[in-house]
Amino acid sequence: MHLTDHTPGRTVLTDNREHLFFSGFAYLGMHVSPDFTAKVAEGLALYGSVFPSSRIANLRLSLYEEVEHAFSTLLRQQAAACFSSGYLAGQAAIQYGYTKGEILYAPNTHPALQLPGAKVPRGDWAQWLRDTVQRINLGKDHTYVVAADGVNPLTATINDFSPLQEVTRKTLVIIDDSHGIGITGPDGAGSIAHLPQNPHVHYLLSASTGKAFSVEGGVTAGKAADIAALKRMPAFTASTPMMPAPAYAFIHSQNAVAVAQRKLEQNILHFRELTTDLREVEQFSALPMFVLKGAQEVYDHLLLHEVLISSFRYPFPDSPRLNRAVISALHLREDVEKLAGLLQQYYTH
Repeated sequence: MHLTDHTPGRTVLTDNREHLFFSGFAYLGMHVSPDFTAKVAEGLALYGSVFPSSRIANLRLSLYEEVEHAFSTLLRQQAAACFSSGYLAGQAAIQYGYTKGEILYAPNTHPALQLPGAKVPRGDWAQWLRDTVQRINLGKDHTYVVAADGVNPLTATINDFSPLQEVTRKTLVIIDDSHGIGITGPDGAGSIAHLPQNPHVHYLLSASTGKAFSVEGGVTAGKAADIAALKRMPAFTASTPMMPAPAYAFIHSQNAVAVAQRKLEQNILHFRELTTDLREVEQFSALPMFVLKGAQEVYDHLLLHEVLISSFRYPFPDSPRLNRAVISALHLREDVEKLAGLLQQYYTH
């Protein structure tokens, strides 16, 4: 474990040395973007640090209606509800799902989508979904609710939901897309861009807005009726809203977001080109996470050259160490080249 007194950006100061930082989940780097942080400052001047009232009080902040409209548009949904955290957004979504049918959890579903006592299976994700579709089709309409993650950031995979095209019963599918929105799909629409459009299936998307967008909060988006019902639940009515200043910054920083998205795409493509011959570097689609084989040795090799990657045991404390290099929009071309060069050196010599 390493400690720091500074928020990491392109680099991080730890162990009395500056390291290139290839970890975390600030994929677009908005948390240190001059344009974005200037808008946060504007938001603080306009709204202060918190809106001290309930979302259902008789006096409401119009800014929240604006940011919810922005997220529903981005996610291609009829409506959205914003929360103070991604975890709370996920809990609101799954609590609503619980009222709609028996919840079928996918392997490794994030705790944000888990109710107390949830039985989350282990095993192969693809096989689970095939079995789940068969189970749904043997039941009646509105019997089951599927809960799953859109992206597994630790294994650098986008989950394949294409078997949902075979569903023949009315089914709600709740997806945590915290690591998808902002970085996958057209304009950062996330997983919705590649989910099957089956008239028997409708989606409820939940996500942290703190990953790609650096907005401390969360969002749940879906059909207008689902969101209206969700907004009557205590998870929404009794919770403090997200900080208004970052919400304001999100609305007014879309040009900066678009620039960062293009830069991230370029960095991912460049790194992929530089490591395409390395079978030890696992990569999937447009994700900025790359799984590195080699356990402790490759981690130590990179650390020796002042490069800090993500490294911990997953999914259980006794599981093998999982090493990942996380690319962000903050990285310079030479940063990406240094990381790729060190991996070439380690894996080929």
